[in-house]
Parts: sequence; C-alpha cells; structure tokens
Amino acid sequence: MRGRLPPLTVLVRNNLCVQAASDPHRQHQPAGTMITSPKALDGGWGWMIVVVSFMAQLLAYGSPQSVGVLYPEWLHAFQESKGMTAWVGSLVSGVGLIASPICSACVESFGARPVTIFSGVMVTGGLMLSAFAPNVQFLMFSYGIVVGLGCGLVYAATLTITCQYFDKRRGLALGIVTTGTSVGAFLYATAQNELIVLFGLDGCLLIVGALALNLMACAGFMRPLHMPSYYLKQKAALERNTEDQLFEKPQVDDVKVAPGTAATTPEKALIIKELLITIDTKDSVVHANEKRGGFPACSTFLKVLKKKQQAYARYMHSVADILQCRVMVAFCIGVFLFSLGSFPPVLFMEDVAQSGGMIEEVGIIPLVSIVAITAGVGKLVLGALADLKWINSIYLYAFTMFATGASLLLIPVTKTYVGLQILSAVVGFFSGNWSLTSYITTRIVGMDRLTQAHGILMFFGGFGIVLGPPVVGWFFDWTQSYDMAFYFSGSCVVLGAFVLFLLALPCWDGKTPESDRSDVQYTSNCNKVASVA
Repeated sequence: MRGRLPPLTVLVRNNLCVQAASDPHRQHQPAGTMITSPKALDGGWGWMIVVVSFMAQLLAYGSPQSVGVLYPEWLHAFQESKGMTAWVGSLVSGVGLIASPICSACVESFGARPVTIFSGVMVTGGLMLSAFAPNVQFLMFSYGIVVGLGCGLVYAATLTITCQYFDKRRGLALGIVTTGTSVGAFLYATAQNELIVLFGLDGCLLIVGALALNLMACAGFMRPLHMPSYYLKQKAALERNTEDQLFEKPQVDDVKVAPGTAATTPEKALIIKELLITIDTKDSVVHANEKRGGFPACSTFLKVLKKKQQAYARYMHSVADILQCRVMVAFCIGVFLFSLGSFPPVLFMEDVAQSGGMIEEVGIIPLVSIVAITAGVGKLVLGALADLKWINSIYLYAFTMFATGASLLLIPVTKTYVGLQILSAVVGFFSGNWSLTSYITTRIVGMDRLTQAHGILMFFGGFGIVLGPPVVGWFFDWTQSYDMAFYFSGSCVVLGAFVLFLLALPCWDGKTPESDRSDVQYTSNCNKVASVA
C-alpha cells in the first residue's frame, strides 16, 4: 500500500478539483491532470508591472546612461588618462550585463520584488560612496562595480517579470519598459549638469543616490505571477512541520503527465517543480533525522555536495545546449560586436565636441540627452514593429546594427556641432534595438529558457561594453584624435550586422522562410528559428 502523499501534493490536487469544477474550459481534461497558474495576462495588473518596471529602469540607469556628463568632470578632477577614466563608464554599464547569468539566477530563485529591493540598496550605496572617491581606482569599484551590479539586478528583474505578464503584446511591453533607461538618461543628463553647477560633483552624486532609493517603492508593486523556488521550499517545510509523521515519496504515477494533455507545455511544469521541491525538502529533513540518529555529519554533507554538483552539471549542460543553436550563437556575436562599437559614442560624444572645438562647454541639451531621447523613441517604434507578423525581428535587428555602424563611420568626417547632433539622434534611435533582445531570445529558445538564455546573451553584451570605451580611449591617447577610434567602432558594428544576417539565413538548413509566424510555437529547435523570429 502506497504511503500518504505530501501535504503540498494533496493541496494541489484539491485546488485542481475546485478549478476543474469552476472552469468549464477544463472539463475535457482527464482526471488527475495537473494545471498551473494561468497564462500571461496581456493586461490588467501587467500594465502596472510595466509602469513600475519603467520607473525602476529610469531610476537605476539614469546616471549610468548619462555618465558622459560626468566623464569630463572626472578627467578634470583626477587628471588621469582618457583610457583609464573610461573604465568607470564601461564598468557601470558592462558589469551588470556580464553578471546577467547570476542576476537571472537570483531573480528565478528569489523573485523580482526582493531582487529589486536589494538592487536599490546597491545603487544608492554605490552612488553615495562615489561622492567620496579619492581617485579613479576607487570610482571603478564604487561607481563601476557596485552600481553596475545593482543595475544588472534591476534589468534582469524588470525584463523577467514583464515577460511573465505578457505574451501577444510582449514586444510593446518590453519596448515601454526599456524606454525607462532612455528617459532616465535624458532627464539625468540635464539634471546632473545643473546639479554639478549648483552643488559640485560630490553633491550631485549624493542627490542622485538619494533618488535611487525609490527603487524600493517600485519593488512593492511587483506582485509575482509565479512563486519563486525559495518560497515554495519554505511553504513545503511549514506544511510538513504540522504533520505528525513523515510522508513517503509520491509514486511515479503521481507526477506523471499524460502525453498530449495541457500539462506537457513548459507552463505546466510548475506543479511538478513544486512536488520535486517538496521531495527535496523532505529528504533534507530525513538526512537531519539520520544525523541525530547517529549517522556521521560528513555523510550528509557529502550527499548535499553531490546534489549541488549535479545541479551545476545540469546548468552547464543546459548552457551548452543553448549555445548549440546556430542562430543563438550568431545573436550573441552580433550583440557583442554591437556593444563593443556602439556604446563609446554615448560616453565620448561630449568630449568629441569639446576636443574638436565645436563647443566650449556642454550644450543646453547635451548630446547624451539627444542619444537618450531618440533611443527611447527607437525602443517604442522597434518594439511595436517586432509585434507585426510580417516583420522578421532578427533581420530587423541586423538592419538597425548596420544603420548604427554607418552613422558611427560618419562621425569623424563631421565638423559641425549640428552634424554631431543629427548623427547622435540617428545612433540613439537605432540603438533602441535593445528592446528587441528579450523578444528575439524568447522566439529562439522559448519562454521556459528565457531567463537563462537572456543571461548568456547579456554576458556577451556586457563584455563588449566593458572593452569598448577603454579601447576608444586608448586610440585617442595613441593618436590624439577620435577618428581612428570611431572608424574601429563603426567597423565592428557593421561586421556584427553581416554576421548576424548571414548566419540567420534559413538556407543553412535547406528551408525557406515562412511569411506568417502566427501558428509557430516557441521551440528550442533552431532549424526554422530565422523564420520564426
């Protein structure tokens, strides 16, 4: 006779009975079929998630995205080379992206709300600590690493929870959310310029750091659609402690899902995940009882260590499986080359104008602000275009890369401030393609692997951002001109566009692209991914 099922399993089955009785659309499903929480809502509270995610990215990325305003002040204050000082701006934008796999794992384990609260502490502390920086090396830690990691946590949390709440309108929702970085850069560029005049560089950083505390208020509205794994473990442990005796593991039939039912989709795996977490937590209690019964403590430790090693092995295997997709690899290469070449103009544009004698001081509307506001418009427009059935989002991304690279190649031959303003607007608009990264990643690997795959993609993007500004700064220190630096940047972006376009062609698989993608499901099989995206 089988042992009694875990309390969580009984609770789930009871809830299923109630749901099946109250929902007529579920009456056709076989008895015992496990059903998880509803699909993405595409509205309702999802729009509140969009608003608070927009504000969170505005508060977190406002100062880092407008770091070009602070860059000349740091050059004057610390008298370091342009290449050394550029590390501050590259680290704050790149470290968070490089750590995206870790940030994504934190969001998956703890949820978007706790991660956003913690990121608010990091961003605020890093900005205020930078006000007391004695040298550039200290700034690289306080502003570059601490603030950068906090921004990376915000980015992962906001994108993940937005993708959970939206399906058909995901492109538009992500476009609105990622516009927060551009609006923040536009507002903060002008605000930081005025704050420096009124309160000095140190006072500016203190005030901006105080504003970042509002990230905690934004986190309060991030109601989770799915409970994080740590909550499920605590819930299972609490329910088990109310039982008088230990239960046995459920039989295989209890967690087996009949093929062809709705439970075979990635969304329906959450109930099985809850059961496995319950079993895992129960095993921990059994190990603790064995320890009290006389088993050596090292035996329990070795078993836990073995489980951790198996989990890491599964994670690495999943990463390798994602990187076996040709289109995903091409996308990673394209994002790396795009980040390597397109980010330096944001940092150096003001210094380019001042070094060329086009303007003595920062303009009323800084070039950084022009890049930021046009990038916000670009994110909205490109996000809306990605939702159209007849547009291939991968080819759209490749086109934006080519247009950005061509604009960068024109910067060295531009000798007027108006010309720089126009090119800044063009570069900003097409750099709004960052709103497409989560959308394209979802189309390539599916919603169930979005968090992990997007973390890998952002690792490549962050690596390019970290290398880009120092390389451009070294070019200037070597040639005393930005011409070679921008030729290098533009060439990298154009090369990335061609690599992505060529490797994404469906002819590599001997298939022709499909014109309509409405009936194509998310899949990890990449044979038709170019046409799907």
